[in-house]
Amino acid sequence: MKHPVDVHVGKRIRHRRWMVGMTQQQLGEAVGIKFQQIQKYETGMNRVSASRLWDIAHAMDVPVSFFFEGLEGEGENATTASGAAGDLLADKEALELVRSYYAMPENQRRRLFDLARALSDAA
Repeated sequence: MKHPVDVHVGKRIRHRRWMVGMTQQQLGEAVGIKFQQIQKYETGMNRVSASRLWDIAHAMDVPVSFFFEGLEGEGENATTASGAAGDLLADKEALELVRSYYAMPENQRRRLFDLARALSDAA
């Protein structure tokens, strides 16, 4: 049976990997394991050891705590926090939008952000 924390950590690994444009193969090579093991981590089928999570965080340039963001509670009672942030991470289109946004130069991002805010205020 999958533990909710393992599932959450796996989802965060997948989302971060996708955000940085890395394949499972590339991540596996960066941490010295096969891509199939990355698949198992991402689905929560296999638990990620502390040292492996450290390696994955280093390979994807995030702190280890990144993988636990959005969890509420402790141990067996841990649940994924609901809300807009959690829903956005599950939406591939939103992830692609965020990745494209951060690929833009800072001045263009600011202008796009201002435009989006104006459009949402008008809606």
